[in-house]
Amino acid sequence: MDAAESAALRAIAMEAVQLVGGPLAAAFRSDTAVEYKVDLHDVVTRYDRQAEQAIRDHILSRWSDSAVLGEEHGASGEGRVRWYVDPIDGTSNFARGIAFWCISIGAAVDDEIVAGAILDPVADNLFSADLTGAWLNGEPLRSSAIPEENKATLITGYPVARDFRLDGRDRALDNFATLAETFSTLRRPGSAALSIAHVAAGWADAACGFGVNAWDVTAAILLLRQAGGTYRSLPLGKIPADRPDQFHPGYMAWGNGGNYPTLTRIAEAISVGRTKAA
Repeated sequence: MDAAESAALRAIAMEAVQLVGGPLAAAFRSDTAVEYKVDLHDVVTRYDRQAEQAIRDHILSRWSDSAVLGEEHGASGEGRVRWYVDPIDGTSNFARGIAFWCISIGAAVDDEIVAGAILDPVADNLFSADLTGAWLNGEPLRSSAIPEENKATLITGYPVARDFRLDGRDRALDNFATLAETFSTLRRPGSAALSIAHVAAGWADAACGFGVNAWDVTAAILLLRQAGGTYRSLPLGKIPADRPDQFHPGYMAWGNGGNYPTLTRIAEAISVGRTKAA
């Protein structure tokens, strides 16, 4: 895919996140009924479903050679461009009134990520990327990170109940304690796409997660890399290690200039341990 096509796909992704951003912002902190999917930690609202359908319709109307994979409605279409859509990344936050959630749309061709957009409607921040660069609200975006772990800020949701089951409660809590003791600041805001976007913007130094899907990270991977940051995927024993990054369930991400050996050691040990147990 050439740069012009990539830019056109970025424009469509930006249109789509903005299309649903206003209605979702209006619904935020309203009376939101919650349903549960896999377990009580995996929530969904009617707004997720409505927003995903609106995004899907917009993409297919603007670029017919498309296949859309969304978190709520699954796959549709057979096109060359595959779109990965999370209508609300951070649904639990959205449902409870916590202002850390976003809309994320990434596009890939032959599994190469070529465009994406992430919108934080509450803060009115629109992140976007294509094969020529990364932008925040139309201005070029460059990441930067504090080099030393003991002065850096890490965003992670680890551990959650799933991690206790997979890694063992004591091991997971020990991993968390080591990260909390090593980094200057550790935060658990609860949206992978927006967390990685914050790293791309230099508002946090690093992020990691161990339970993501392609719709969570596809746009964020390109955004971070085009902003000069680093994204490393982790297979966690679930997929072959050579699969494209967006399909891996685990990740580490840090901004330009970051060097975090403790994070790397713990994340890689988690992935190796789960691979051996698989």
